[in-house]
Amino acid sequence: MVISSLADSVTRSVESVSDTISEALFEPVIRLGVTGLARSGKTVFITSLVANLLDRGRMPQLSAQAGGRIVAAYLQPQPDDTVPRFDYETHLAALLGPDPQWPDSTRAVSELRLSLKVQPTGLLGGLQGPRTVHLDIIDYPGEWLLDLGLLDKSFDQWCDETWKWLGERESAQDFLKAAREVDVTAPHEEASAQDLAKRFASYLQVARTEGYYRCSPGRFLLPGDLAGSPALTFAPIPVETASKRGSLHREMERRFEAYKSKVVKPFFRDHFSRIDRQIVLVDALGAIHSGPEAVEDMRSAMSEILSAYRPGSNSFLARILRGKRIEKILFAATKADHLHHTQHPQLTGIMQALTRDASDRARFSGADTLALSLASLRATTEETLKHDGRELDCVRGTLLETGKQAAFYPGALPEDPNVLLAPAREGAKTWLDGDYQVMNFAPAQLSLKPGEGPPHIRLDRAAEFLIGDKL
Repeated sequence: MVISSLADSVTRSVESVSDTISEALFEPVIRLGVTGLARSGKTVFITSLVANLLDRGRMPQLSAQAGGRIVAAYLQPQPDDTVPRFDYETHLAALLGPDPQWPDSTRAVSELRLSLKVQPTGLLGGLQGPRTVHLDIIDYPGEWLLDLGLLDKSFDQWCDETWKWLGERESAQDFLKAAREVDVTAPHEEASAQDLAKRFASYLQVARTEGYYRCSPGRFLLPGDLAGSPALTFAPIPVETASKRGSLHREMERRFEAYKSKVVKPFFRDHFSRIDRQIVLVDALGAIHSGPEAVEDMRSAMSEILSAYRPGSNSFLARILRGKRIEKILFAATKADHLHHTQHPQLTGIMQALTRDASDRARFSGADTLALSLASLRATTEETLKHDGRELDCVRGTLLETGKQAAFYPGALPEDPNVLLAPAREGAKTWLDGDYQVMNFAPAQLSLKPGEGPPHIRLDRAAEFLIGDKL
């Protein structure tokens, strides 16, 4: 195991040095990881980002575009032949068609390469021709990211931690009852292991629909071709004594270690460890609507997510000495178009407060972080209506469930994020002073002018933070 780890480390270091020299001498490559927690809109973000980098009329805050440095942009085959291509054309057609639909959510890793011709600046800029900068976008489920935290845990540690948060959730009690009734010291029986694993996987699906974010292991939610395999046939069990050889506990422990070595580590080695820029999308409004427990669970999940990163500077020497590090992390609260623009500062403030611990840790390690609110594809318009003698700043859009137009006021977010975070940390079940609602809007029918990408909110600012320094 030690020799294997050392071999992996040496291989990654050699690949990192090779990539660094290649990028320095030829065409720089930005590897941007895009992930997010449930219902955060990863697919829409990537689709709109690419569309707006191809047609940049709505990207004034991208300095390279404002300065006229981007000469052209085009899609080309991705460099990794073993990873599925992100289906950009199909997703864009779904969003811009005569009957616009939200595209299907992310269920596996995919990749897309967008190449930009950029005119260099400075004293020698006029003497040089445009250079090519490649943007490799890697899309992967946020549920898998939470799994990286398992690498540093033993099976018993994971069981203890999982039982603690399961015990706080009413919907988990049926699974806990079934797990308590099993003698984990008895000889392993496959039927018992299968039953517990299925019950646990079913609960995780319920937890996600309830608005919880800590739903690990992530492959239990998106098993793919691993469905039914022993690596996905384990569950957190009560452990009071040392395990015996041949017992259910020992077999569950073996499968947990197989999950880490056969599922989690390859993802880290092949995809995650090569990312140098990262955006984490969060449906903060959905969590607020679900209540204090969901907000606290999301805050904890965000902290766990950052613990999986290796943030830091990607200087030439640093990469040779210790491998690639994620140097920029953007935390983005999505669906800002569900609020009137006057409430966007409050949403951004809440996002900053939710990610404070994670951001502080990243900055201490040398990474640059930013929290903001955005809408990858604007689905609403704004209007002010009178109600009970006062004016309400509303948004209007097409309701996803009925297809009818409606104006909507979700409630006023507090100026101080602690009004929400404090009761969430204290275990409150409901909000005392507010009733926050979320309406699901369908994408609006669009008619784009030549040179314009889909309408958005602050997508250009997100692009400037993530890749602007490389353009």
